[in-house]
Amino acid sequence: MIPVVVRNVVTEAQGVVRLVLGSEDGSDLPSFDAGAHIDLHLPSGLIRQYSLCRIQPEAQYYEIAVLKDPQSRGGSAEVHRLKIGDTLLISTPKNHFPLMDTTRHSVLIAGGIGVTPILPMAQQLQKMGLSFEFHYCARSPETAAFSSALESASFADKMQFHYSEVAGSSQMDVVSVLSRHANDSELYICGPASFIDYVLLQAKMLGWPEDRLHREFFAAPILDENVSENTAFKVKIHSTGEIFDVGVDQSIFEALDENGIFLAVSCESGVCGTCQTGVIDGVPDHRDVFLTDKEHAQGKLIMPCCSRSKTPVLELDL
Repeated sequence: MIPVVVRNVVTEAQGVVRLVLGSEDGSDLPSFDAGAHIDLHLPSGLIRQYSLCRIQPEAQYYEIAVLKDPQSRGGSAEVHRLKIGDTLLISTPKNHFPLMDTTRHSVLIAGGIGVTPILPMAQQLQKMGLSFEFHYCARSPETAAFSSALESASFADKMQFHYSEVAGSSQMDVVSVLSRHANDSELYICGPASFIDYVLLQAKMLGWPEDRLHREFFAAPILDENVSENTAFKVKIHSTGEIFDVGVDQSIFEALDENGIFLAVSCESGVCGTCQTGVIDGVPDHRDVFLTDKEHAQGKLIMPCCSRSKTPVLELDL
């Protein structure tokens, strides 16, 4: 863990606060690439993941921007109460949403606060001299974090703003944007779950390959009505042969924790990837949004915080 100090607090848009976090002693913080996030350990004990929202020229600082969610489970509301001088613990940066190692054109799409991991991608692509376009969808400039900075950024000519509540602006024509690049580009998208689902559906219908669709959810979508009801099953620990019951109202993580098996878990909704675990035998009942469709079909990985089993026993690589 890394101790940091809140060096600045800035209202970035309606309901959005940006925090500048600095190392306690002024030393450089670990480097990171665009798309990375940190675990923020809040004073209450809550742990939340937030994207590093800008690549800082000064290595002793990180920046995050957080929307105060009306449906907050406590994390975003607590972040909004932090003050300059408060001390926190953070993890080293983790990256489950990296830019691919390719010179293909990149289509960057941000919805609302989903701009936070997308902005550093634009910075990095611009620095590398690679081709990209950046679509930012929001209700208005007042609700769009970093809108002023993006309008004057070095890549402003690549920006397209889509404001749904501004006269003269319009919602993004998703089909038009995606149809121009189905054969030659990488897509990176972050935003509300329903927004991501819609864009990815359109991309797949237009023939985009799965391995060129990159997304990061901040919250899990509402489960499909067709998702099966919970049933009890057993989990087997591959290294010891131990078998534990998972009740109808338990997650795999909860059952393991109850039996003294430690598993790192953070979001508890299949979004962050922290608890990703290998599957040795059995068929997972996937309920996460972190793994790709291909990974779901392969059935070799599972998110024990939310997913379950379609078979009576699920053997985990633990």
